[in-house]
Amino acid sequence: MKYWLVGASWGGQDHQDQSFVENGYWVLGWESSEQPDQFAKGEKIQVGDRIAIKRMKGQGSSEIKILHIGIVKGVIAETDKVICVVDWIVKNLDRNVESRGCFKSIHGPYDKDEWIEKIFCL
Repeated sequence: MKYWLVGASWGGQDHQDQSFVENGYWVLGWESSEQPDQFAKGEKIQVGDRIAIKRMKGQGSSEIKILHIGIVKGVIAETDKVICVVDWIVKNLDRNVESRGCFKSIHGPYDKDEWIEKIFCL
């Protein structure tokens, strides 16, 4: 099991997280040719992984806000986007944590450590 921090604001302004949570999914809103390098070439999200939607707290902040936490139930691969079916188990959090540079659309995979525990603790 791995841990992922993901964004849900397309273009930095168009927040999608409520729609994702209400409909039980998460999507990386980039075409495959434009996906962030750390995901396009790296390890992929898998069933059973933990996922948290985060949001930047504002220019210059060293923290991010954790909004929702879920478990990946499926990954749809027959598309040029990354789409995950998610069981959102904790919704509408207002948890502030150190960012550790997590300002892009997707970060991970992470193994469990003290920082990840702060993000994913129930």
